Amino acid sequence: MAGDGDPTDEQWVDEHAGPVVRPYAVTRGRARPVTGSFDLISLVTATRTNAVEEAGLGPEHVAIVALTQHMQSVAEIAARLDLPVGTVRVLLGDLVARDLVRVQEPREPAGVNDESIYEAVINGLRAL
Repeated sequence: MAGDGDPTDEQWVDEHAGPVVRPYAVTRGRARPVTGSFDLISLVTATRTNAVEEAGLGPEHVAIVALTQHMQSVAEIAARLDLPVGTVRVLLGDLVARDLVRVQEPREPAGVNDESIYEAVINGLRAL
């Protein structure tokens, strides 16, 4: 049991959350993905069924490939793996660079002008 004085049992733990691994350890200190920006609603799909044999991938990379056998949004991946979205974005950049996942960015609706959306929001707020 951690904390009973045995130094071999020491680990980073949070009393309520369990084991804690800092996000920068998962991303090897990187804060930005090597490629892409990955919106929260971007859809991610694996291009292979297995990434275990790929050198240089961590367990989180492998978990993303496994999870995205069925299309998932970036937000869903972060929630299911209990990782910060920024960390997931960095890991997705690694996977896109290795062609292990494909990402579909959200498209803007055809014929909608950004200005008209802002005007509609402002008018709606004024009406309140």
